[in-house]
Amino acid sequence: MFYFLARFVLRPLFVLACRPTVVGEERVPRTGPVLLASNHLSFIDSIAIPLMAPRKVGYLAKSEYFTGTGLKGWLTKVLFTALGARPVERQAQRAAQAGLDTVLHALNDGEAFGIYPEGTRSRDGKLARGKTGVAWLALTADCPVVPVAVHGTDRVQPVGAPWPRPAKVTITFGEPLTFPEHRGQAGKGKARREVTDAIMTAIHGLSGQEKSGW
Repeated sequence: MFYFLARFVLRPLFVLACRPTVVGEERVPRTGPVLLASNHLSFIDSIAIPLMAPRKVGYLAKSEYFTGTGLKGWLTKVLFTALGARPVERQAQRAAQAGLDTVLHALNDGEAFGIYPEGTRSRDGKLARGKTGVAWLALTADCPVVPVAVHGTDRVQPVGAPWPRPAKVTITFGEPLTFPEHRGQAGKGKARREVTDAIMTAIHGLSGQEKSGW
């Protein structure tokens, strides 16, 4: 029911407000586990990508989005549930690993899951060096990674803005990446860094952002 809400109610509203251009959606595998690794410009990214992807895509979201009270709390919970978000306790001990474990469980179930290798939203529009959790997931689950670039979401809702506003958005899906040469090496730091850098290079090729810190 919630996914029906996202595809047939929220998606048309998003299309009306943001006039999205979607490039390369045929590159996203329709079945099986896959990571969608994207640059991160705005809170809206976690709405735009799931709504415009050709299959259901999960994301991690702060647990507070699922525990609010009153009408606003209920609406927020419905929104994130419809978008396939999974709650994560960001302040808990081992929160980072707990989040990775949640994603890995979804991948092992054959799902598609979105991740931001930079770890946080860009405040200056530049593309930061990726954290190696994305490589650990890809190598542990032995699944392809689709690089994704979003453009314009920072105009819809800039960092710190309380409400979104209409603006044109572009979402580009790249060719799936696989790393057979590093299969079974999720525990090796060198392999994780090489895979992460390859993923970030592909995202950079799609986004055209200036690099920061790498």
